[in-house]
Amino acid sequence: MKQVRFGLVGVGDMGVKHAMTITSSVPEARLTAAATAHPEHAAALLAAPGLEGTRIFGTPRAMYESGEIDAVLIASPHRAHVRQATEALRAGVPVLLEKPTGVTTAEVRKLNEEADRAGVPFGAMFNVRTNPAYRRMREIVASGELGEIRRTSVVITDWLRAQSYYNAGGWRATWKTDGGGVLLNQAPHNLDLWQWICGMPARVHAFCGFGRWHDVEIEDDVTAYVEYPNGATGTFIACTGEAPGTNRFEVSLDGGQLVYEGGRLTLSRPEIPVSRFIREYKGMFGKPQIAREDITPDEPYPMHAGVLRAFARHLLYGEPMIADGREGLHSLMLANAMLLSAWTGETVPLPLDDARYERMLRERAGA
Repeated sequence: MKQVRFGLVGVGDMGVKHAMTITSSVPEARLTAAATAHPEHAAALLAAPGLEGTRIFGTPRAMYESGEIDAVLIASPHRAHVRQATEALRAGVPVLLEKPTGVTTAEVRKLNEEADRAGVPFGAMFNVRTNPAYRRMREIVASGELGEIRRTSVVITDWLRAQSYYNAGGWRATWKTDGGGVLLNQAPHNLDLWQWICGMPARVHAFCGFGRWHDVEIEDDVTAYVEYPNGATGTFIACTGEAPGTNRFEVSLDGGQLVYEGGRLTLSRPEIPVSRFIREYKGMFGKPQIAREDITPDEPYPMHAGVLRAFARHLLYGEPMIADGREGLHSLMLANAMLLSAWTGETVPLPLDDARYERMLRERAGA
């Protein structure tokens, strides 16, 4: 079998996990090289099963110029994502980039332009899109069989993190080194799914707790309200300070309701659409009959391996990626808009005023 030779930039915990996934679960690929200036990181990578022969380079550029890789996986701290991905794209190397694709929409727009100019594949590690239940959810919404969206709700509060988590990384928990909290570290997958399935809202109003549960500068608690172009509304709640927390995604449409919770996808469908029932029912307190069914697909959930396999097969055979890297702009815009709204107390229209957000983030970072 043909194999894509991957190089790795970002040889921390996540990078090593990705490297092991390539070795164990992606027959279309192998890890041949990694770039790191930290001997301890190199040692940890080389000590992992199946990675003993990985060639270590002192810089990404040296790795790109070696001719020993066909693509690069970037899994570094996200403040470095745009700079490192840009360097790879300019070297003509296909890029698979961990989430988020950047810290501000302004820099990610520039990265997307670099990808357009480079003309090489650019993918994003939105691995939760490989969940068959979410894929089914998206198919149903996009098909129009349940009519227009009336309301959406995402509650993702099972991201509990102890103070030790924020203390461990050396780069987490400040505006200068991290650029954000739960919205950039834990919730990008949920923000991505929200917009991927329901579309982008027209405006956002959010309330954030900055260091509400931890000794940190950044947001560790978020409650946001959005409005969509068709008048539908939505809420997004995320935090790292609750237990056991909730993981629930709900989409209410004219002809039914989809709920994903506890690993199951449920469809509740009224006998007639709500809009029709409201117009035609003649009684006082009636409701339409509801049919409920579990529609969770009986399919595997390949997670990171699914993204890596799809990206490798895209390079080898032209098959679709799980997520084009340019799509990372959408979830990041939601995160940036929520922070801007919390800082200003304003309802923020979308598309975001990139320059205003970047200016306010720089002020908080002391830059």
